[in-house]
Amino acid sequence: MNFTDPAPLSIPTLLFNLLLGLGLSVLLAIYYAKLGDSLTNRSKFAPILPLLSMITLLVISVVKSSLALSLGLVGALSIVRFRTAIKDPEELIFLFFAIAIGLGLGADQRIPTLAAFALMMSYLLLRKLINQSFKLSARNSLYMNIALPLESGSDETTFAYINEILGEELKSIDLRRFDTTANEMRLVFYFNTRKADAIARISNRIHEKYAHATISVVEQNNLLGG
Repeated sequence: MNFTDPAPLSIPTLLFNLLLGLGLSVLLAIYYAKLGDSLTNRSKFAPILPLLSMITLLVISVVKSSLALSLGLVGALSIVRFRTAIKDPEELIFLFFAIAIGLGLGADQRIPTLAAFALMMSYLLLRKLINQSFKLSARNSLYMNIALPLESGSDETTFAYINEILGEELKSIDLRRFDTTANEMRLVFYFNTRKADAIARISNRIHEKYAHATISVVEQNNLLGG
């Protein structure tokens, strides 16, 4: 038995697997781009998934026919280092999903791959439907930074005014930072909301009284360590 000569690779089978893998991974990419919860730019990340599946499929199809090639692949990949950090867990899940499609079809396990793909996509769609129906999806976790000019002795009045506005527009707020100088007050609040118009109303009401106030809202999940 010769372990060095690769077995002949069926081109029609390879093409069929590539087309099937392309179809499954395109469906995966569409779901990720349209319905994913990742904070990254999904429209740019999604087109990578079909290419990743087909590359994985091609590699598995080639090396499975030869023990020498498979051992050589292990040695080659052992020196590869990927430095790009995956900060969003959902990105990592979909990357593994795309790789799994390529692995399954590359090993000619079409029926198990199709069955697993259908089951996992059904789960993703059902979870999305339940979250939207019962409003279980995570709300935005936001930080609001407010810088206000102060007049002499107006600290308590200014702070009470801001608290009143936020209390009327938001269900719950959490004061995270309070700084004052002779001429300025800085406040940082943490809050959750699904309504973008509430933020606009808060900004308008504050600027009605403090025309030179500075207001910024930051998604805390985009912060380092968030």
